[in-house]
Amino acid sequence: MEYRNLGNTGLKVSALCLGTMQFGWTADEALSFEILNAAYAAEINFLDTADIYSNWVDGNPGGVAETIIGKWSKKFDIPRDQVVIATKVRGPMGEGPNDEGLSRYHIMQAVETSLRRLDIEYIDLYQTHWHDENTPVEETLRALDDLIRQGKVRYIGASNYPAWRLMQALWASDKHHLDHFVSLQPHYNLAHRKEFEQELAAVCETYGIGVIPYSPLAGGFLTGKYKPDEAAPPSVRADSVKRRYFNERGWAILDAAQKIAGGYGVSVSRVALAWLLANPLVASPIIGPRSLTQLEDNLGGVGLRLSDEEKTLLDEVSMWEK
Repeated sequence: MEYRNLGNTGLKVSALCLGTMQFGWTADEALSFEILNAAYAAEINFLDTADIYSNWVDGNPGGVAETIIGKWSKKFDIPRDQVVIATKVRGPMGEGPNDEGLSRYHIMQAVETSLRRLDIEYIDLYQTHWHDENTPVEETLRALDDLIRQGKVRYIGASNYPAWRLMQALWASDKHHLDHFVSLQPHYNLAHRKEFEQELAAVCETYGIGVIPYSPLAGGFLTGKYKPDEAAPPSVRADSVKRRYFNERGWAILDAAQKIAGGYGVSVSRVALAWLLANPLVASPIIGPRSLTQLEDNLGGVGLRLSDEEKTLLDEVSMWEK
């Protein structure tokens, strides 16, 4: 496994981050333990979760993925200082008016419940899941800064922020002498570039923000399992992939990636991950394997080095319109 600094911090994270949104949803506790053990054995030291995972599933109150991580670490006696645990706050965790958002009230409540579920004394990276237009950014940052001073959080990051919101937060931290976001979790992959590259990339480069992209395989589109001459299976996930990527540009990207993959005798997934890892801004793409086979395949993306010609081909075929 390779390790990279998370932005301009001294924190070393594995070149792949294990996402856990599937835990308690498409992967039960037993399978989740297997995936966690295999990832740890492969020297992945970076885990990403969120308090709301997976409260969209009937009977799932949220916090299930965090609970599974906590149970795993204790059951298998995982040394706390060998795993970088990242979680998020923002989404609804109850029916009350203060059970969501980025107010000081909710953050202080949410961090305690996350710590209990994870069964740890501190969170390595505490992230705002998305911005809260109803709370002043200074209030959010002051609360997060206090958590760092209390030793309950080591670093703070943001997820799903547009460039102007990220800049607003960085400016407020600087103005009020508060700890600042060290990472950004954007939706970013070979087939979905514009959202990050248009403005966010420049902000991250300028201010040393570590990038940990989610959906690096475009919801499965960049695995090659979808074909232009075959109908997608009926599902909410497949419908989303079809809507985003079943077009001339999408198929051209997939075709180019498949040709490169064929030359190496590897999967399209590995090529898509290698393309992300070739970007110096990217610290650790977040993978979400739902099986040990998928995890093993994803791990192969770390050691794959694309040639300049291959990287240029993928860049050109996936370029977005300005």
